[in-house]
Amino acid sequence: MTKPGIIIGEDGRGRCAWHGGLEDYRRYHDQEWGRPVTDDFRLFEKICLEGFQSGLSWLTILRKRESFRAAFAGFDFDKVAHFGEGDVERLVADAGIIRHRGKIVSTINNAKRAVEMREEYGSLAKFFWSFEPAASERPLVMDLETLRANPTTAVSVRLSKDLKKRGWTFVGPTTVYAFMQAMGLVNDHLDSCYCQAEVENLRLRFKRP
Repeated sequence: MTKPGIIIGEDGRGRCAWHGGLEDYRRYHDQEWGRPVTDDFRLFEKICLEGFQSGLSWLTILRKRESFRAAFAGFDFDKVAHFGEGDVERLVADAGIIRHRGKIVSTINNAKRAVEMREEYGSLAKFFWSFEPAASERPLVMDLETLRANPTTAVSVRLSKDLKKRGWTFVGPTTVYAFMQAMGLVNDHLDSCYCQAEVENLRLRFKRP
């Protein structure tokens, strides 16, 4: 019997059901979600896009991701940090992205904070990976009930508070935890998902920054 939260694909493999059988979402689930990331621009991109997702579905953002990348200079925060009011107006008029002025302004602000963070820590990766939870802080079983019961964690609350103290915006605990899940700081693929073991093996071999 298939466990709750798992769907079996045409290839016979069990996967986290949230991808809904949609090909692009399944590809994101299989190839990206939960796999450890140290690239600063990808980390910056993801935390900004999680902010844009607030109130929406990740699928909506995923399908606009290339437009977001074009609009925000590939999420090169050195470039985005120099965006001005003209860029804000350009982005508010860009139908390819989510035209939310507050979130656009937040991304520019966060780019400036990212530059400061790199100056302090050497990289965004070194900062973010310092919040990887210890094994003792992780659940023993990762099933659908556990996943639903933990939209935030004590670690995501700490990370959110630290980011806000540094002047970052749109980085609440839920947003931050979704970022941690996607960037591989935790492995939240369900126990019956074939990706869980793959991701865990990657995490075991992964060189922390």
